[in-house]
Amino acid sequence: MSSQVRSIQSSRIRQTFPNRDLALLVASIGVQLVLGLFFGHAYDIKIFMATGYLVATDQDPYILPDLRAVFNNPAFIGLTSIGYPPPWPLILGLTYLLTYAPTHNFLLYNLAIKIPIIIANICLAYLVRDILEKQGANPGISRKAWLFLLFNPFLFYFTTAWGQFDSLVALLTLASLVLLDKGRLSTSAILLALAIALKPTPIPVILAAIVYLWEAPWRRMVRFLLSFSISMFALCVLPFLIFGWDATPILHGWNTQFTVSGGMSLTTLYELTAGTYALPGNWWLLGVLWLPAILIGAYFMQRGNHGLIALLKNSLALILIFFLTRTWLSEQNLALILPIVLILVCLSELPRLAFYAVWILPLIFTIFNTSPAQLLFTIRPDVMAKLLQWAEIYRTPRLWARMLIVIPWQVAGWWMVYYAYRKGLPAPA
Repeated sequence: MSSQVRSIQSSRIRQTFPNRDLALLVASIGVQLVLGLFFGHAYDIKIFMATGYLVATDQDPYILPDLRAVFNNPAFIGLTSIGYPPPWPLILGLTYLLTYAPTHNFLLYNLAIKIPIIIANICLAYLVRDILEKQGANPGISRKAWLFLLFNPFLFYFTTAWGQFDSLVALLTLASLVLLDKGRLSTSAILLALAIALKPTPIPVILAAIVYLWEAPWRRMVRFLLSFSISMFALCVLPFLIFGWDATPILHGWNTQFTVSGGMSLTTLYELTAGTYALPGNWWLLGVLWLPAILIGAYFMQRGNHGLIALLKNSLALILIFFLTRTWLSEQNLALILPIVLILVCLSELPRLAFYAVWILPLIFTIFNTSPAQLLFTIRPDVMAKLLQWAEIYRTPRLWARMLIVIPWQVAGWWMVYYAYRKGLPAPA
């Protein structure tokens, strides 16, 4: 009788938890929909909305005209063109056609831009939980990781409220690494190409993939690189040829982020002392320091297939070296490494402090970067303007505070790089 009771209780538990999980999922989606509807970053959302209109009306999204009349909003003038390759502008064009074109509802268009991002946030939570379960993690730990990503303030702020799509890039990158470990080379290469075509932050993962495939038979690496190259051409070059867009603005601005300082980079100190974030003269060479840095980092990695965890650690190390040696690093870019760090911490491959550093430090940093005020663009632009004026009064203390946050970030970042290498630096082959 007692065994029957236990069986019934177990059955009830199995029935209860899926319903509970569904309620949590719905709650996460609900919160993100509300944030996505009412908030949006003043700079990014304006450019995304304008880009969507231009693509949908067969205009060049890389040349932004005066769009004040289109959106009945005085803020849509003097915008710089979108700086991302074609995939995201094409998504924005489809979003415009489905939402703003038939309704002319500004907030609905704002929310619709966030829908792919919200879907990515949800999928990322499930992908991380699946990886942890297959790596033998405790079910309780896997569930906590799932809950963390479903309700994480970092993702809510930078992706859903702000409108940046770094979590979509993170999802595609992580899925690419999982598929690479499973031997699905072409699919893995296509997903990685799509991630980089959306936003170039996962570029170092190419080297991690090469290190992973650096063993006979060499045709596996050739197949991966060929699939990746064809995909990059189709995603980044072909749209310009098909739609007749002018690539000149992109070609002229290819080194934009190499010639500026700031963000969560040590060069924030230069902005503090010089009063500008533009690097003078040949200082722009500091902007390409990341290239030899990640090449050296890849050279000292253990080559060959050593499993998914080794692949994740190598990818994390190279991405961190890329981030830590850049002269400009936007705080939302850390969403790319958040799921990888979470997985490695849950599997005891990284200290718990690394997990906190990756999402708490950028949240603190963004407060002194005046970003919270700019999220009011869609609902209270008047309040946003007043808050930004107030922030300018305290500009010097804000820059000092930013610098004081960058220092522990640098320490934590290089500390994670060390942990990724700590099992030994094998002699290069």
